[in-house]
Amino acid sequence: MPSADPRSRADGLGWVCRALFGDGRVTLTVGQAPPTGQRAVARYAVVPSLSRARFLLPLGAPRVTAAALLAYNALRPPSVRAVRAALGGLSRLGVAGPAFPTLTVSLPAGVSLGDALLAGRLAGELGGASLHAACGVRPPDPNHKPTLQLFDAAARPRGYAKIGWNGATRALVTAEAAALRALAGTSGTPGHPLTPRLLTEITWAGQVVAVVEPLPPRVRGMPVTEPPPVDALLAVARRGRPAGERRPLTGSPFLSRLAAEATRAAAADPSGRRALAAVADLERRHGGTYVEFGHWHGDWVPWNLGRHAGRLVAWDWEHSGADVPLGFDLAHDAFQRALVLRGQSAAAAARAVDTQLDRYGDRLGLAPEQRRLVVDAYLLELWLRTWRLADAGAGWNAALHPALLQVTAARSAGIRTYRHADGR
Repeated sequence: MPSADPRSRADGLGWVCRALFGDGRVTLTVGQAPPTGQRAVARYAVVPSLSRARFLLPLGAPRVTAAALLAYNALRPPSVRAVRAALGGLSRLGVAGPAFPTLTVSLPAGVSLGDALLAGRLAGELGGASLHAACGVRPPDPNHKPTLQLFDAAARPRGYAKIGWNGATRALVTAEAAALRALAGTSGTPGHPLTPRLLTEITWAGQVVAVVEPLPPRVRGMPVTEPPPVDALLAVARRGRPAGERRPLTGSPFLSRLAAEATRAAAADPSGRRALAAVADLERRHGGTYVEFGHWHGDWVPWNLGRHAGRLVAWDWEHSGADVPLGFDLAHDAFQRALVLRGQSAAAAARAVDTQLDRYGDRLGLAPEQRRLVVDAYLLELWLRTWRLADAGAGWNAALHPALLQVTAARSAGIRTYRHADGR
């Protein structure tokens, strides 16, 4: 008898298998031959075990199995890099696969790969040649996306596919695809980071799938100790164009969007009323401040940046947007370094943003009052992003909610007290 279908599992392996093999015509067996009347179309090593699965590695082509472990290994943490390097070496010799449980993917006679398998459909989208897919496995999370590394028969990377499977992740995948379309052609813009191209975007079994071209093979990650690349950040904001005209916050499309989103949040969640009041307070404090508006990457952090042949490379554009105050990416860099790398609270991370804007803001042409606007507006933007994800099914980020609303309220009270004290 075939072993239990891994799609029935409640862990990360089950989550990934449901995303990749959701078609009911697909049969999955572990450690067993395909059922009678079906043909095996793919086999995967489940590494390191069914109960602690971390990778699905394609079998049958040792060079491809090794490439799935070794490609872009320089971007990974040292501990992960060492494990992958060891497994990759064994895979080249063809001895790694037998050490792990084998997942066999089977189809009935007459059913084509392109009709029933996501990897088969993507092969057709990318030119028709067969592709091998590798996938990381992580615990199921409503804010995470299953991702596929796609390789051709010669073990060359062909693309990186992200799968939006619920409301939150579908929105992120769609947003990144739109951003990459808009960024096409910017690689030659002076100072602008290299950006991977969008290869295709499809819908598949209720999911949204975007395939991005591989990063340059010799790309190296940016050290987290390196200061933010301010000139590249500025090029992203302006898309290589000259500085834009400064406009007041009041009447800007940015403020209108914040107010509209806060209104929707207030209708959906009691905490949204605090956000709506915070938007009104932002205009009351900063409405007359003139600032330049532009684009932002949306998740400008060292782990989404690298260098290749002397050029900065930026990836993961799923939070990108337009018409935000110049300096948002600089603010996000500081906030995430403090929150993620140093484990600080949202309040401490907000203070880190103040420090970074004071240090580098003049290079963006930001005077002190403009820096305060950027920081206060960014913190509110970040809470609204947190709400959008929660409202789409991802759940609240406990590090950011309700802490960000508390931080914005405290900053507002502090500014009002300061102005009253000095007579203004």
